[in-house]
Amino acid sequence: MNWGWLLFRIAIGAAILTTVFLSQRFWYRAIWRTTSRWRANWLRIAARAVYLIALLLVIFAIARGFRMGTHGHLRQNEAFLAMFAGLWFSSALFAFLAVEVVHGVERLWNWSRKPRMKPSAAVESAGAAPAAAADNSAPHHSIGERLADPSRRYFFRAASVLAGAAPFAGAVYGFATERLNYSVRRVEIPIPNLPPAMDGMKIAQISDIHLSAFMSRAAVRRAVDMTNDLGSDITVVTGDLITNSHDPIADCVEEVSRLHAPLGVWGCNGNHEIYADAEQLAGELFAQYGMKMLRQENAVLEYRGAKFNLIGVDYQRERNLNGHRTQMLSNMEPLIRRDVPNILLSHNPNSFNRAAELGIELSLAGHTHGGQIQVEILDHRLTPARFISDYIAGLFERPMFKPSHEIMVQAEPDAPAGNPTPNASRLYVNRGLGTVGAPVRLGVPPEISFIVLRRA
Repeated sequence: MNWGWLLFRIAIGAAILTTVFLSQRFWYRAIWRTTSRWRANWLRIAARAVYLIALLLVIFAIARGFRMGTHGHLRQNEAFLAMFAGLWFSSALFAFLAVEVVHGVERLWNWSRKPRMKPSAAVESAGAAPAAAADNSAPHHSIGERLADPSRRYFFRAASVLAGAAPFAGAVYGFATERLNYSVRRVEIPIPNLPPAMDGMKIAQISDIHLSAFMSRAAVRRAVDMTNDLGSDITVVTGDLITNSHDPIADCVEEVSRLHAPLGVWGCNGNHEIYADAEQLAGELFAQYGMKMLRQENAVLEYRGAKFNLIGVDYQRERNLNGHRTQMLSNMEPLIRRDVPNILLSHNPNSFNRAAELGIELSLAGHTHGGQIQVEILDHRLTPARFISDYIAGLFERPMFKPSHEIMVQAEPDAPAGNPTPNASRLYVNRGLGTVGAPVRLGVPPEISFIVLRRA
């Protein structure tokens, strides 16, 4: 047992739970303070009652999800509650953090503007203190009162209101609009030693469907229809069909089975199949519909007389359950061909370092959702996915057959191939279709990838 890793995970979990608790406490107190100023007693009571009922429903939805475990599926009303819970907790948390940032800036501003008394002035003040104390009739004003700046107070008050409201507005927009705004991203990827016959071969990729309370079958069906319209030569599904064990994986695979391509539909398992204990079931359901889930397996396919090697693996963990680092893509050498190009389906993009070491020409991954929420500040794109991977979304390349510590090079995801690096292994990270945690996407619309292979 790696106790250091265990304590680290406990500390992270405790920090998250504490932050969530503080955010709910903050909004509870804010609602009580705001309603206390209302003159109409009945309106104040009604507003507080609505808040408490909504909070109890959120807690019920979370408890219901944990209690169900692997048994049954969420009913429609329970799915709505789960969706509402995700929206409330995520937006309330980010709004709380935003308001605290504004308050922190205000404290720093007040501290920087606080007057500094010179030593001589301090001596004079000390000498004058007895005289001032003798005059009880003199009015007393604190430094803060003498230096009060109404414009500054109003500015920070308005900034706090905007900071608190923006996450809620963003959550509503991300839920109602951008979450369902499917987009097709076309990218040309140069492949070393690609046979001339394979130049122009088309691959359609979808990933991270997460059929759940936040993703309906109708939404999956629309994405499948858009994928079929691309006319790809082969279609791949790179993991996370569902989110939790009570999500209907059979329904998801039934929708996915409507995909069609001349070279077939292939897939790999994601981490949520592990969480749901559905890795084996996913493979069996794929087989029932004539598709193939590759689990530490390969298949040699032929396109216009040229062959390529398609490899698929289950989700690759970076650490085992005891917290010790593990080697990704272990025992992969027998699956790799040296006489034909290799294409790897691996849900976790962090396996790319090892794939490049092994000389795999192209890796296709998902997992990150492109961050799901992304904001741009001072020309820097900030996203939660930075905490789990250097490969957030788009096209990346690394030298082949080089150790993992070699510096990563990122290509522009939406740019033409240009002057590709020779003998480089490449990775494309799909931004996914669904959501996890909060049913929201901001700055990262759901993606269907349309990949065209080119000779390097």
